[in-house]
Amino acid sequence: MASEQIQRSQQSQQPLQQPLAIVSSSGGSAPGSSEKINFKALHVREFSGHKKKVHSVAWNCTGKKLASGSIDQTARIWHVEPHGHSKNKDIELKGHSDSVDQLCWDPRHADLLATASGDKTVRLWDARTGKCSQQVELSGENINITFKPDGTHIAVGNRDDELTIIDVRKFKPLQKRKFAYEVNEIAWNSTGELFFLTTGNGTVEVLSYPSLQTLQTLIGHTAGCYCIAIDPTGRYFAVGSADALVSLWDASEMLCVRTFTKLEWPVRTISISHDGQYLASASEDLFIGIAEVETGRSVHQIPCRAAMNSVEWNPKYNLLAFAADKQVDKYQTDEGVFRIYGFESP
Repeated sequence: MASEQIQRSQQSQQPLQQPLAIVSSSGGSAPGSSEKINFKALHVREFSGHKKKVHSVAWNCTGKKLASGSIDQTARIWHVEPHGHSKNKDIELKGHSDSVDQLCWDPRHADLLATASGDKTVRLWDARTGKCSQQVELSGENINITFKPDGTHIAVGNRDDELTIIDVRKFKPLQKRKFAYEVNEIAWNSTGELFFLTTGNGTVEVLSYPSLQTLQTLIGHTAGCYCIAIDPTGRYFAVGSADALVSLWDASEMLCVRTFTKLEWPVRTISISHDGQYLASASEDLFIGIAEVETGRSVHQIPCRAAMNSVEWNPKYNLLAFAADKQVDKYQTDEGVFRIYGFESP
């Protein structure tokens, strides 16, 4: 979740609780797992190329390419070898005239990337050529974008709490809906039949799709809900809030099954791993927390030097990409940088 979404919410939150002790482990697998991850043995690699801070990172469906969007008005696409050492940037995507606040890949096409920008446009890019193949201008500054799981539609949210649905084939708006409350992050469920909005009221609005009619209001938090992550296995979804908690919901029953209480500051960004075993969450705390989804047990923390804007697990491998606000120091050493955790060698 881009930091601008935090800023447009209510006033800056203060720490709401003391952080719990972090339980580190040499392994840490969910029940029934055949693979144990030795978190302590894994390494972080740094990727630099943007001129200003990175707002968003996203993996393509094969897990071999990662896109980054920046306040420098560009997106970049990187080839990432999960078990190799190559980390050279592949291509720069130029054309936006304002910050690229969020981006997402077509879930079924490894080379189609959509970007949302403050310049009011949404663009579709071919990752093989770096060319913009489609674009549409909407009514406001775009801060959220997500693909429907079947790749047919794109949902875009703007600063004015307006939601637009775009037909990918024609690349034209299908419908719009303006909300009377603060809308933060948006997501489809794993089947595309439901659509979720996290709101400044501390709720998750569950809409039917494609009608966008409200089916249910989930009251989950005592402060605004900032971010949402869908479990790739379809069992759960998680919600991060300004109350410093992450709630985990049963996707079929729409019931909260547990909360994660590690962070001390408002939760900015969350992600669930490809096998549904691990939840990553981040805030202005100077670490990213990793916990077991099924037990809530903390298994690792990744140190970081600034507030996080975006974390995202790879859809195939145990790699976690993350991007932060620029480091608060006179050298701004993190400007334009993102990182990936999970490599077996530095």
